[in-house]
Formats: sequence, C-alpha cells, structure tokens
Amino acid sequence: MSRVQLALRVGDLESSIAFYTKLFDTEPAKRRPGYANFAISTPALKLVLLQGEPGQDTVMDHLGIEVGSTDQVDAASRRLTGEGMETLVEKDTTCCYAEQDKVWVHGPGQEPWEVYTVTGDSASFGHDSPATAGTAACGTSDAGPGAAAAETQTDGSCC
Repeated sequence: MSRVQLALRVGDLESSIAFYTKLFDTEPAKRRPGYANFAISTPALKLVLLQGEPGQDTVMDHLGIEVGSTDQVDAASRRLTGEGMETLVEKDTTCCYAEQDKVWVHGPGQEPWEVYTVTGDSASFGHDSPATAGTAACGTSDAGPGAAAAETQTDGSCC
C-alpha cells in the first residue's frame, strides 16, 4: 500500500469534516480532538485535517507518502540521501495519534514532505517536529526548515 498524504490546517474542523465526507463519500477513518483523517481508496489519498485558528482560511500543512513498512521508509531515506537531498529521520515517533517511522525532506519552496509508515495507534497527538519548524506545518519552533542535518534522528514528530 502506498498513497499520497495531504495535511490541511483548517479554521473550522467540523465543517471541513462534513465537506470532505461528502466530497469523498466516506467517513473519517480517525477522529480525535482537533484532528481527523480520511483513508480514501479512490483516489489513493490520506487526507489529514488539523484544527487551526478559528476562522482562518485552509492552508497546506505538509505533504506525505504513506508506505507499508519501516523497510520502505529506510529505502526511501537511502535513496533520497543518495540523490543529495537533506533528510531528517524520525524513528519510533508519535504523530497525529499514531506511532510512526519517517523521513522528511523539503521541496524547493521549503514545502515539507514525509515518507512514513504507521507502526501503531497512540492516545496522544505527539510533538512538533524540527522537520516542519518555521513553516506552515505542524511545528512552531524557530529552528527553520533547513535546520535538520542529514540522517538526523529525533523523537519529535509531526503528522
């Protein structure tokens, strides 16, 4: 299984859930306070909704590629590093109410991308990630989007 992930920060979570339920003709796969995700088979998409500030316009938070195993995350990390991309590896991290292994890269416009696998469920949301710090994404640190060193491991995460 592999699918693209689109994480959106929304000003009205309940209205957004209602809209995307109708648009994709499916109910959320997971709902928690300030969070919902849809596991859509056609098109192959993981849509993540994150509660933003009330009344704010919807913005892209981050992008991802969900894969089926940690081995696939590790292979993506080796490939991306081999292509000369700066990577940030996160193992056994909690993010968006799930345990995950992942690797982060940033596109030319500093858009954060993660290649990740879900290894288990979690009762907590998780922590902000240095991979998305200083961007519109989950993190709010001042570290900046290029602060991560190649193949760095951390216990923080994003969705």
